Amino acid sequence: MIGSIQRSLASTKSIYWVGGGFALLNAILIAFEFYYAPILPVLLVVMLLAFFALDKLALLIVFLTPLSVNLTDIGLGVGLTLPTDPLLFGLLLIFLLKLFAERKFDKGIADHPITLAIIINLVWIGITTITSEMPMVSLKYFVSRLWYVTAFFFVMTQLFRDFKNIKLFLAMYLTAFIGIICYTIIHHSMYGFMEQPAHWVMSPFFNDHTSYGAVLAMFYPLLIALTFNSNYSKSWKLIFFGILVLFSVALILSYTRAAWVSLIGALGVYLVMRLRIRFTTIMAIGGVFIVALFLSWDTIIMKLEKNRQDSSAEITEHLQSITNISTDASNLERLNRWSAAWRMFEERPFVGWGPGTYMFQYAPFQLSDEKTIISTNAGDAGNAHSEYIGPLSESGVFGMISFIMVIICVIYYAVMLYPRMKNTEHRLYMVNLFLGIITYLIHGLLNNFLDTDKASAPFWGFIAAIVAFEVYHLKENSENKTEENLLEPSGE
Repeated sequence: MIGSIQRSLASTKSIYWVGGGFALLNAILIAFEFYYAPILPVLLVVMLLAFFALDKLALLIVFLTPLSVNLTDIGLGVGLTLPTDPLLFGLLLIFLLKLFAERKFDKGIADHPITLAIIINLVWIGITTITSEMPMVSLKYFVSRLWYVTAFFFVMTQLFRDFKNIKLFLAMYLTAFIGIICYTIIHHSMYGFMEQPAHWVMSPFFNDHTSYGAVLAMFYPLLIALTFNSNYSKSWKLIFFGILVLFSVALILSYTRAAWVSLIGALGVYLVMRLRIRFTTIMAIGGVFIVALFLSWDTIIMKLEKNRQDSSAEITEHLQSITNISTDASNLERLNRWSAAWRMFEERPFVGWGPGTYMFQYAPFQLSDEKTIISTNAGDAGNAHSEYIGPLSESGVFGMISFIMVIICVIYYAVMLYPRMKNTEHRLYMVNLFLGIITYLIHGLLNNFLDTDKASAPFWGFIAAIVAFEVYHLKENSENKTEENLLEPSGE
């Protein structure tokens, strides 16, 4: 008894000594104008997580992602997102070191067609980084794409061996994101919820309303499904309903037309899956639609040019402005960016100008009669506004094709997986995470955000969940159960 008390007192004294020593050291460093000492314990915790609990570090990054702040230029034309970029870079290094040291990775994940498609896309981005017009910019882009895919796809597939970790991933992101939504709505209320302030009130956490709206839309199908699913208790359904209402208000107040359209598109995909329409039927309908579109293109353009409804605080007028290609500056600027991207592709069709370089290279490819009041030559006003045309100009034709290969693989395997899943809760999550990806793919026709952590975390994370559902949760494979988890510390 006495020994136990003495040990307790000794432990307490140690805490006091360490705390007092750190306080004294901090005071001395502040006196010499060094203000970063309080960060040292945080760095120590991160280092301990990195070496002994890589899974917890990955989930911490997921939580911090909505809260991160982007520094647009730290030199050499590259930006930095804090605190996630340094953490993601560290996670990438540790993952690669463990991979090279152990020389193995989960075979079910490594051999999956979606994984192979992602690797092919990464390899081509790496090749076009070497041939880039601006190698340092492209290298930053390539490394950032590597750490996004590593953290949110490769690491997450290992965590998602346990279905509970898929829920935890979503909970971590949503918890922080709900805080950002509340901040944005409160900030927006100071300006009377008008349309123009809606473009930037989410700053500094999101660059603008389009990326904010894209992420809102990605989680929306799942929230609807959870709210109206009968398998959850009333208390949980009430919580889900409250979050759904918050997201609905945020989506409306974001004034993000592409996000609204993407949700309609996701509903269409859900109906196709629900009705189990055959793939050949879908392809036939798609072929007829494309032919009809081609034949009536001139007529469609003439009708669109008659629409002069600009963006508005009125929801109906704002929706009408989606097809205004006569006076709406946002729509016209997209056409200008796409035209410039196409001319860049025509000049360098195979390797492009380099990943991440569009915004610095497109200015000379603009035509004076296509410029708008928001056009710029400064290379400081964003990218190609398309997840498909952007890679075409930056990495050539195979840059676009390799990304489309990833999309096709995800869509094919998600649709094929749907009728084979017997666990209703697993199916609910898989389907609605897939619909979340669909919202982004539709949104990607008009914007591109996969060079940011905000969109990359749910995009690659949702894909990781779909792969994990097929590899780990569809068939109880004893080999998968006994195989060593790459995330476990060496020696355990």
